[in-house]
Amino acid sequence: MELLSFFKPFNKQLIAVSTSRKGGVSVGDYSSLNLCHYVGDDEEYVVKNRQHFCRILAFSPDRLFFPRQTHSDYVLNLNDDFLKLSSIEQLQLLEGVDALVTNKRQVGIGIFTADCVPVFLYDTVRQAIGIVHAGWRGTSAQIVSKTILLMQKTFDTDPKDLIAALGPCISQKNYAVGDELYDVFYKACFPVNELFIRQPLTSKWHFDLRAANRWLLMEAGVPIQQIEMTDICTYDQSDRYFSARKLGIQSGRITSCLMLI
Repeated sequence: MELLSFFKPFNKQLIAVSTSRKGGVSVGDYSSLNLCHYVGDDEEYVVKNRQHFCRILAFSPDRLFFPRQTHSDYVLNLNDDFLKLSSIEQLQLLEGVDALVTNKRQVGIGIFTADCVPVFLYDTVRQAIGIVHAGWRGTSAQIVSKTILLMQKTFDTDPKDLIAALGPCISQKNYAVGDELYDVFYKACFPVNELFIRQPLTSKWHFDLRAANRWLLMEAGVPIQQIEMTDICTYDQSDRYFSARKLGIQSGRITSCLMLI
């Protein structure tokens, strides 16, 4: 299994990883390490992949939680009340959620991506974590900002104490979008002149999704020197990382997880 690790100076306090495609049992466009349970992969393969993932990272399978993402701006706190619920009740609360936060130890929170940005958040003082699935819809709705706001309200997080990481996602050169997307971000008061470039040969806008989320982090008060960035492009490296634009929607997903040890 090939894992990309974040927040390495803090690896005695938490685990923060994104998966590659390698090391599982799924086949075809799901090959081979797909942990996502709602993209059409064989359920038996997904279960085996999750078991292997949990074994490698010493996660307890019943303490690893993923939302069923819908490109929303909903954020859920996995607190004691949530953890006391039945698995069916937990699944109901995870429906339509695209970001998770918690301050509970030995609770893994994860999201799935395949070109969208996985955003990791770690409050080094209050010992709380958050993870965000940020596609263009969630980004334009400022889901990163809303996640940080929930951490402020719930854990008394100071954004200056946060470190953040932006995981593998599609690069600007490969993310061609229509004029309507430019308009969405313009109306949402993003710095569109910094985030969009018009490709002269095609007259298409190309959007920097990673930079948009970095801007949201800085606007929320996270110091720029505390934001980790990877330049991995999922589209260019679709042999190593899942890319919905390259492989289609019916394909695997990168898994990104955080857990306080």
